[in-house]
Amino acid sequence: MNIRSIIEQHFPAHCVLCEGAHGPVCAACRDDLPWLSRHGCPICALPTSTGETCGHCLKEQPAFTSTQALFSYAFPIDRLIQQLKYSEQLALAPMLGTLMAEHLHGPLPDLWLPMPLHANRIKDRGFNQAAEIARELSRQTGVPMQATLAARERDTPSQAGLKREARRKNMRGAFRCKADVAGLHVGIVDDVMTTGSTLDALAQTLKQSGADEVSCFVVARA
Repeated sequence: MNIRSIIEQHFPAHCVLCEGAHGPVCAACRDDLPWLSRHGCPICALPTSTGETCGHCLKEQPAFTSTQALFSYAFPIDRLIQQLKYSEQLALAPMLGTLMAEHLHGPLPDLWLPMPLHANRIKDRGFNQAAEIARELSRQTGVPMQATLAARERDTPSQAGLKREARRKNMRGAFRCKADVAGLHVGIVDDVMTTGSTLDALAQTLKQSGADEVSCFVVARA
């Protein structure tokens, strides 16, 4: 692979959606992205009719207190996230981080914590997509990112296809907090939130380690 192909792979000059100029996503395609309405559950961002707390969170509130999600996990944002994760389109990460920074609301956390990946996943993929997004989010907001604050202890099976309770069981004991978070508001950054089981498991670990508040900031809500 020569230097030109490396540059084109990681910093595409053309829109990854329409192949027009001004990549990685042109302004017209950006306008057509599936922006998520703010009329959603304030805890987990699940769409609700008037922005009320959803039934799942009323029945059993997760360890995190709020979620901000930018998009619905639908075309073409699902394609962009998949290209970032599996096709090494790393230029998409700072774009997504910038969009998240532009649409933040409410108090900022004391630090950003990208969702940890197990060492085996890092070895296979070569990078953590959440960390790449959080890096730009940190640069844009001035809030520090601490990627090593927590670790993924177990290489859990994929959550895809599992129901809510099975996802929760799958994540038990998956994380370990490696630093003092006493009294801090931690903002977890991730690419996609489905049921929130993984985010909840990490938030529980952080709260057990003394975090005062844990909030979730995700690119897309499935």
